[in-house]
Amino acid sequence: MRRPFPMLATILVLTAATAVAKAKFTDIWTPPGLQPLSFVGQTVVALAISEDLSLRMSAEEALTDELSKRGLRGLAAYRVIPREELRDAQRAKGWFQGAKATGVVSMRLVDLSRESSPAAVVWSSTPYTSFWDYYPYGWGNTFTIVPARNDTKIVIETLVYDLAGDRLIWAGTSESSNAKSVRALVEDIVEATADEMRKRGLTRR
Repeated sequence: MRRPFPMLATILVLTAATAVAKAKFTDIWTPPGLQPLSFVGQTVVALAISEDLSLRMSAEEALTDELSKRGLRGLAAYRVIPREELRDAQRAKGWFQGAKATGVVSMRLVDLSRESSPAAVVWSSTPYTSFWDYYPYGWGNTFTIVPARNDTKIVIETLVYDLAGDRLIWAGTSESSNAKSVRALVEDIVEATADEMRKRGLTRR
C-alpha cells in the first residue's frame, strides 16, 4: 500500500532553508448550479489521509484550528475514529454520524510534481461525487514520498464535502514549494481554499 505523507516531515525540514512559495491552486472544480451554503456553527471533520499517525494528527489539528477560526466547529478525524476502523468506510461512517458532522474537509498528498496532479474532470465522476465512495478510494490511491530534492514542490488535493447531501461541493489541487512545517503548509492551503470558495459564492463568511 502506497502512503501519502511518510517522510513529508523530513522533506519539510530539509527544504526549510530554501525559498518558500505560497500555495497556488492549479485546478479547481465546483458542481454546476451549486447554491451558496454555510457550515458556520456546524461540526466539520478535518481529515488528512495518511498512514503516518503523528503526521496525520499534526495536519488534522492544524486544519481543525483553521476551520474553528472561521466559525466552524472543527473536529480532527483521529479524535473521532479509532485507528483500527479508519480505513473501513462503513465503520468510519458511523463515527462521523455519531459526531453529528455536517461536512468534511479532506486533504491528500497526490504528488511532488505539478504534471501528475489530477485533472479537474476527475472530480465530476465516481468515486468523487460521494464522500463514502471517495473514502476507500482515497485511502487506496496515495503517493509515496521520494527523498527530498533541493526545490520541493508538494501537490495536495483538497476536497470539501457536504455530508448532509453526501456531495462534493468544492475540489482543488494546490502546489506549494518548500513549506517550513506541516502546520504552515496546512494553514496556507486552508487560507487559499477559503479565499477561492468565497470568490465563488460557496460560503457566506
